[in-house]
Amino acid sequence: MPEVIVNLVAVFVAAIASMVVGFIWYSPMLFGKPWMELMGYGSKNMEQMKKGVMKMYALSFIGSLVMAYVLFHSYVFANAFFGIDKFTAGLMTGFWSWLGFVAPVQYTEVMFGGKSNKLFLINTGYQLVSLLIMGAIIAIL
Repeated sequence: MPEVIVNLVAVFVAAIASMVVGFIWYSPMLFGKPWMELMGYGSKNMEQMKKGVMKMYALSFIGSLVMAYVLFHSYVFANAFFGIDKFTAGLMTGFWSWLGFVAPVQYTEVMFGGKSNKLFLINTGYQLVSLLIMGAIIAIL
């Protein structure tokens, strides 16, 4: 089996990009308000969340780093196996990772957690866009 040399710069940039997409996606400009309503967050909950926001962002960033690292490995094998251009391989890796792992897990959480399909669409939409962008970044760097 060939050795995979991980481009740590690509992994780091992809993780940062995922966080930026999240900041925009869940901002009041896009889906922040409906997401808060669907999650049942009021002003009281938000005040409590603000106290631990730095810890939540730090843990979220670590999760993004792990996701980018694993996505990099998937990208390397997809690129070698399919023999297609790198950018397309990056997008395909992001899409198939989302479809096979993220979307089913998030939908199960919505079904058994009594959440709405609209919440699923907001959350899984973010994950899809994030994984596509991460895959593209990994491919071009």
